[in-house]
Amino acid sequence: MKKIISIFAAALVMCTTFAGCSSEKDSVATDGSTSMEKVIGVLGETFENDTGITVTYNPTGSGSGIKAVASGSCDIGLSSRDLKEEEKAQGLTATILAYDGIAIIVNPENPISDLDVETIAKIYTGEIKNWSEIGGNDSEIVLIGREAGSGTRDGFESITDTEDNCKYRQELTSTGDVITTVAGNPSAIGYASVASVKDTVKMLTVGGVAPTEDTIKDGSYVVQRPFVLVTKTDAELSESAQKFFDYITSEDARGAISSAGVVAAN
Repeated sequence: MKKIISIFAAALVMCTTFAGCSSEKDSVATDGSTSMEKVIGVLGETFENDTGITVTYNPTGSGSGIKAVASGSCDIGLSSRDLKEEEKAQGLTATILAYDGIAIIVNPENPISDLDVETIAKIYTGEIKNWSEIGGNDSEIVLIGREAGSGTRDGFESITDTEDNCKYRQELTSTGDVITTVAGNPSAIGYASVASVKDTVKMLTVGGVAPTEDTIKDGSYVVQRPFVLVTKTDAELSESAQKFFDYITSEDARGAISSAGVVAAN
């Protein structure tokens, strides 16, 4: 009996030591952008059904996802902005998965339906403070945005040239929170991934152009940004993570990516 127990214990140690016996072999950990939840969810489900490999998603925000890759606490980071030079210098590589429009959203009761980029910038920097100044209701504009480090915020402020100048009333930590807050306030304006927008809010056209797959693809909808996969430059992914990476960047994934409301890069 003691001999059997010893053999079992040795086998357990070997199973823990080698990936072939570990459940980690059959899982892929992703971490980052809350805006990428829908597309990664669709891709992960399809991949898991085809391979039996589980894909986990931790919605911490783009900046945190990038840090998670650098520290080795996840396989693939998710960022809704490109890497900064200092991040690339840390040994990280960005691969564009898709392009996503950033929708400018208001409460459905708001009569405003179109704004140009210049007007959006004036609203967010506080130059325009009341909806009545641009043909809307006589009410103070309530500015809703994302927290520092958010890829959505970075994309929005870069495109509107409002970096460090936005006068936010609230800085929220997820796309869902922005949508919920704007949906509950007739005077609010916010921005969110087109793929995540629900019918509880109204998407504005920007310069007369609606955010659709075609207008994002051809660039006529100008408020858009990349969805990026972040990996370590000089480190190999696990076998499972490499399979997932290869699938989601292949033409085979185009249909799934499109079904999530974003435009595949490949």
